[in-house]
Amino acid sequence: MEANILHADLDAFYASVEQLLDPALRGKPIAVGGGVVLAASYEAKAFGVRGGMPGRRARELCPGLIFVGGHFKDYQRLGDAAIQVLGDFTPVVERISIDEA
Repeated sequence: MEANILHADLDAFYASVEQLLDPALRGKPIAVGGGVVLAASYEAKAFGVRGGMPGRRARELCPGLIFVGGHFKDYQRLGDAAIQVLGDFTPVVERISIDEA
């Protein structure tokens, strides 16, 4: 029997959720976190901002960077919804984190 394995990682998930929750943030460089960047939007990544980066360095790279505190209950809720979609296509889904399976 042949097995197919898919690793799903929802890139920039926390930042994308923030832009979903607050449409005014769409198209702008944002980072979730403060002292350390937990997640960066694609707009912030274009300036070199990355997850795990110190907030001070992120601001140096992207002076217009908007930091948001994070809505972890919403990340969990929307991550659950994404996992349910994967479950529509396969009987076995092994969740690794809020945004990975």
